[in-house]
Amino acid sequence: MSSFKRLISVDSMRGYTIAAMLMVNFPGNEAHVFPTLRHSAWNGLTFTDIVAPFFLFIVGTSIVLAFAPRLEAGAAKVSFHKKIIFRALKIFAVGMFLNLLPDFNFGDIRWTGTLHRIAIVYLVCAFLFLYTTWKQQLWIGLALLTAYWLAMTLIPTPGYGKVMLEPGANLAAWIDSLYLPGRMWQGTWDPEGILSTFPSFVTCITGMLAGRILRSGLHEYEKAAWLMVAGTGLAAAGYFWGLTFPVNENLWTSSFVLVTSGFAFLVLGAVYFLVDIKGYSRYARAGVIFGSNAITAYVLADIFALLFYLTRFGGKSLNIHSTDWLTRIGFSPEFSSMIFAVIFVGICFLPCLWMYRKNIFVKL
Repeated sequence: MSSFKRLISVDSMRGYTIAAMLMVNFPGNEAHVFPTLRHSAWNGLTFTDIVAPFFLFIVGTSIVLAFAPRLEAGAAKVSFHKKIIFRALKIFAVGMFLNLLPDFNFGDIRWTGTLHRIAIVYLVCAFLFLYTTWKQQLWIGLALLTAYWLAMTLIPTPGYGKVMLEPGANLAAWIDSLYLPGRMWQGTWDPEGILSTFPSFVTCITGMLAGRILRSGLHEYEKAAWLMVAGTGLAAAGYFWGLTFPVNENLWTSSFVLVTSGFAFLVLGAVYFLVDIKGYSRYARAGVIFGSNAITAYVLADIFALLFYLTRFGGKSLNIHSTDWLTRIGFSPEFSSMIFAVIFVGICFLPCLWMYRKNIFVKL
């Protein structure tokens, strides 16, 4: 297989990651959700916690796969600048639009969120890819993780007189309280805040390093092996770092970056082996369809949610009516909530399938 051939595994992983994001974001009943389908209350790692870093990882891989062929063909680096900046601005703008739904209350606006972080990380890492080598990216990543670790564990939290790593009581939350405009997700702190964005750059950098492996001249079996080796090493390093700097998505700790990036390497290696090497592409089709219009699927989910979660009949929303009915026929409340989430993902899939068949691809 040519290194220049479009990799189905990357498109598929992007799509299934979006599907997982929608499933955990839109349960049937927030009061009844399996623990692993919730974010960790603070320290720890659930299935839900790995979804956002997986997407940032794929953003990094996609940067390499999209930009490298054009650079190798002789395109000037400056020719990428406008596209990178405008794409980041458009993704950020869509994030702001979704934050304003449904009442467009500009007096209570939140300036952060999933798409906002994706936009900022893409902007920084795209330029980083253009003007640094993979070795420099590796050292920058290590420097960022080390600096973040030292700052969070050595600098006393103002107002407390000691180092704190508790919800709303840590250096990142203090910086957000001073400099982050608008409403914060948790009132006094935000999981997509200013300081925690810096280690999220490294999540994208690890994806860029994975992209370099895929673009290398290695034999395809060697590429899969290196992805798996890197994944195992990163996950192990993150685990041991987590013994002193806990794995925590809300703070996007250095250990969290390594553990989740390690898992992403392992998943990409496995999917690359099964889909691009062994040819089991039919199992990747749904992911490719979702991945072809990933941001569109994310936006459609927020719009559909207005119907299912805000429209009320008999004092209850459609999602609660649905989960109540499933519970009455014998399913547990948690399983009923998950069934609704899976059906909701299927509903979001249908317009993406139609767009895919019509060759409509919305590229922000």
